Amino acid sequence: MFLGRYEHTIDEKGRITIPAKFREALGNTVVITQGYDGNLQALPPDLFDLISNRVRSISVLDPNSRRLRRILFSNAERVEFDKAGRILLPAFLRETANLKETAVLVGSGEYFELWSPENWHTQQTSLNDIEANEQRLSALDLTTLP
Repeated sequence: MFLGRYEHTIDEKGRITIPAKFREALGNTVVITQGYDGNLQALPPDLFDLISNRVRSISVLDPNSRRLRRILFSNAERVEFDKAGRILLPAFLRETANLKETAVLVGSGEYFELWSPENWHTQQTSLNDIEANEQRLSALDLTTLP
């Protein structure tokens, strides 16, 4: 499980070090793709395969299905760790998430996300809005945990 938040620099070649705790859960490879909130998602390959199988099972006659396919597949890149625990973030993905010199890596349970510091600050401001959270999260039925 991916937990916590880390800030790491991106070098001039587009490489970023992934925290050791995250690498342990991934093995040698991670799939990076466009997120849904101005960020990137980093998924273990088996999770990406499950999601991609589900997406491929949705009819291509549905325009939203085609949009989801484009978001997921055209922006996905399977990358391997180097000996220093870094991955190369392709330029088009860095551009998609406005990643320049620094990225905030945010644990999200089964995957983690990469955010520009500016976008993460905006997201965090929204996440800290207690009244809005009561409205948004009440429909998720987390009131009765086992």
